[in-house]
Amino acid sequence: MTRSSSQDPLHGVTLEMLLTRLVEKYGWEELASCIDIKCFANDPSITSSLKFLRKTPWARQKVEALYLHSPWPADDD
Repeated sequence: MTRSSSQDPLHGVTLEMLLTRLVEKYGWEELASCIDIKCFANDPSITSSLKFLRKTPWARQKVEALYLHSPWPADDD
């Protein structure tokens, strides 16, 4: 194993997976209130949000931070 993968909490998590989980957990309305991004508030979709987040580093950082600080149940795999 490499150290870099174990040190990166988002290792193996794509932006689409991350955003989908956040939408399932919070819904678009609550996401828009947590992070003031128009693509979450005005006619939101995974596709349009991914397009924006991939081009906007500051917004992606906020979404990743919310994901990392959200409580998630333990995986039962």
